[in-house]
Amino acid sequence: MAAYVISEVQILDEALAVEYRRLAEASIHLYGGRYVVRGAQPEPVEGAWSTERRLVIVEFPNMDCANEWYASPEYAEALKIGRVALERRLLFAEGLPE
Repeated sequence: MAAYVISEVQILDEALAVEYRRLAEASIHLYGGRYVVRGAQPEPVEGAWSTERRLVIVEFPNMDCANEWYASPEYAEALKIGRVALERRLLFAEGLPE
């Protein structure tokens, strides 16, 4: 069943964030992932959402692929840059069976 990587992001350094996105996107595709939502400003219907934060959702074929991607050497460089360029909350969630 599909797995989702959900990220709540605030950009701290725009130039580094551009490089992070480039590297992250390439690595995501290598592990079968695809962006479902990228950099969206959500519309809060209930609760609060900071206007400085964006939402990113990536779908992977399954949780194993998501975990392999996150721990991969291909993502390692992006992850290193992201720790400086972004403040984020990152969540992994398994989808419902089809």
